[in-house]
Amino acid sequence: MHLINPDLHTRRAFLRRSGQLAFTGAAMPMAMNLAAIGEAAAQTATDYKALVCVFLYGGNDYANTVVNYDQASYDLYAKIRGGAGQDGGGIALARTGLTPLQAAVGGKEYAFHPSMGGMANLFNTGKTAVILNTGPLFVPTSRADYFGTNRAAYPLPPKLFSHNDQQSLWQSKSPEGSTVGWGGNIADRALSTNGNGSLFTAVSVTGNSVFLSGNTAFSYQVSTNGAVKIYTVGDSAYPYGMSPVGKSAAKLIVNAAGSSILGQEYNKVTKRSIDAEVTVSAAIAGSKANASNIYPAPFDKFKSISVINGANTNNPLAEQLRMVARMIKARDGLGVKRQVFLVSMGGFDLHDNLITGHVKNMQRVSEAMTAFYEATVDLGVVGNVTAFTASDFGRTLASNGDGSDHGWGSHHMVVGGAVKGKQFYGYAPPVGSGARESTADVDLWQVGQGRLLPTTSVDQYAATLAKWFGVADADLQDIVPNLANFGKGSISVGGQQFAYPKDVGFMNPA
Repeated sequence: MHLINPDLHTRRAFLRRSGQLAFTGAAMPMAMNLAAIGEAAAQTATDYKALVCVFLYGGNDYANTVVNYDQASYDLYAKIRGGAGQDGGGIALARTGLTPLQAAVGGKEYAFHPSMGGMANLFNTGKTAVILNTGPLFVPTSRADYFGTNRAAYPLPPKLFSHNDQQSLWQSKSPEGSTVGWGGNIADRALSTNGNGSLFTAVSVTGNSVFLSGNTAFSYQVSTNGAVKIYTVGDSAYPYGMSPVGKSAAKLIVNAAGSSILGQEYNKVTKRSIDAEVTVSAAIAGSKANASNIYPAPFDKFKSISVINGANTNNPLAEQLRMVARMIKARDGLGVKRQVFLVSMGGFDLHDNLITGHVKNMQRVSEAMTAFYEATVDLGVVGNVTAFTASDFGRTLASNGDGSDHGWGSHHMVVGGAVKGKQFYGYAPPVGSGARESTADVDLWQVGQGRLLPTTSVDQYAATLAKWFGVADADLQDIVPNLANFGKGSISVGGQQFAYPKDVGFMNPA
């Protein structure tokens, strides 16, 4: 066997790739970098902090999540979405049914989707901030730059409007195939402080993901019910009836030193998984009332069902966030000072049936994130935990008949006691369609069909969260490499100056 590059086949490289391959999936890069954020922040930490990424798969429709509410903007929004007057229509929501937010920016007012009453209350009481028009950017880019040809000076994110690639760009610096994300990079810098609990620095409650895996940090996966067992050696009966003798044999195989590097590392990973399951199960045991899956306060705030269109339905996002809350309560038993979590929900690729489908989605998001915030209050960590949304991309403002198509920039929410809430951050985009030949001010940040050209980059968004988390300024560049292209003054667009600060400002100082 001939190795093309022997340096790539060292034990260290094997371990790194093992962690990466274990969590390949749609959210891969972001997961890896979140883990790195945790590691970076925890090196000198004495307190506890957690970041919780709520990823909305499919590309959330920004225009019906954070809706233009002032009369002039609403009229344009409704017209472009096929509505007529105050009653909406097409894919425009009726203005009378919206929940207005008690803040304004750039002369514009906004409202949340009618199903987001809980989140609207959190915003209006200062617990939630909205980050306007956020998305992947390599450098500050204007509409003229987008339609121009100078890609050396103004490179565009590759494969715009592609689900997998834009999920990857949100979560790292590269399209699909990236191996390290900004969550993992943060967690990389938390391992030394977390010590024996370093395995629990980056935790996914949503299956395979690389958002929480870094160069050295591993992403640990749990289910909504707790740690995942290896049944051949666990306390429970093996699903296929393995005998005690069989279990003993399996344990001997797992614990055997072996002669090959591959076998040794496989055994180490397996043993670590077994030990971790025991640790997690013991740590979270006190957060479950009994075997019938009834949870005491504050976990009773997470409703296992929600009523949507008169019917009861599960809320999988609430169930994931309930497990995050249980893990946070168990932080001392897990031996951690910094943790980064990933939860997710799908169903946002609404090319059709947008109005009906989005009602269900936004109710679930609002219900789950509101309950999670209330649980952090009861746990006494409300100022130590910050949850934030992310998604593939926003969608077109223009209707395709019954839905919206893939876009770019989007609006996102940040929730927690350390958030400078009841405010909008970034720039309020004009309401327009963005035809290429247009020069009207209303289309300054549009690149066709009402797709938003981001005015706040994911790097700025991530850096602001990482800085609050405790990552040193000198380490930010390693986590979000494009950050160096921002914070260099402003660009002039349409006679106005637009700045791109490295810290967007939505978090209170630690």
